Amino acid sequence: MAYQLPIDEKQLIEDLHDPAKARDGFAELVRLYGEGMYWQIRKMVATHEDANDVLQNCFLKVWKNLNNFRGEAKLSTWLYKIAVNESINFLNKERSRVGMTDDSNDSFLLKNMESDEFVDGDALQLLLQKAIATLPEKQRLVFNMRYYDDMKYEEMSEVLGTSVGALKASYHHAVKKVTAFVQNAEL
Repeated sequence: MAYQLPIDEKQLIEDLHDPAKARDGFAELVRLYGEGMYWQIRKMVATHEDANDVLQNCFLKVWKNLNNFRGEAKLSTWLYKIAVNESINFLNKERSRVGMTDDSNDSFLLKNMESDEFVDGDALQLLLQKAIATLPEKQRLVFNMRYYDDMKYEEMSEVLGTSVGALKASYHHAVKKVTAFVQNAEL
């Protein structure tokens, strides 16, 4: 079954809850949301391989928890929240693996990014990615959601469970840090 744009989330949710249609509905969910989730994850974990692994974990979690989704939030919001949480879980495991105790400077992301064969060689884009990778986790999330996804603060608040005011402050601080990083970098 192919869903038309805009996506009829209500019908897709009904199909996902119907045992006879669940597999086809899930395949359609992956087709519709997989790429967007991949890029959200990729912005957090930095490498293609890690993003693919996290994305697979997300879809496993979605499949296992389909019956728990009741439709109080939009399906896309639920999926986005899972992607964010799985990315955070991955980053926490990586920090533990490399012996880091906090998220104030995920320097391992910079090393991973520089060695990733799928990272575009554009120097300015790589510089921006390095600047973003230096942000604390929450600021990085907010910056990516606002800058790349043009997400409204109200939507971010729903996904992250944080007040709009706190999100605006996080974004403001993130922009200042990214700007300073880029201005101090040598190209």
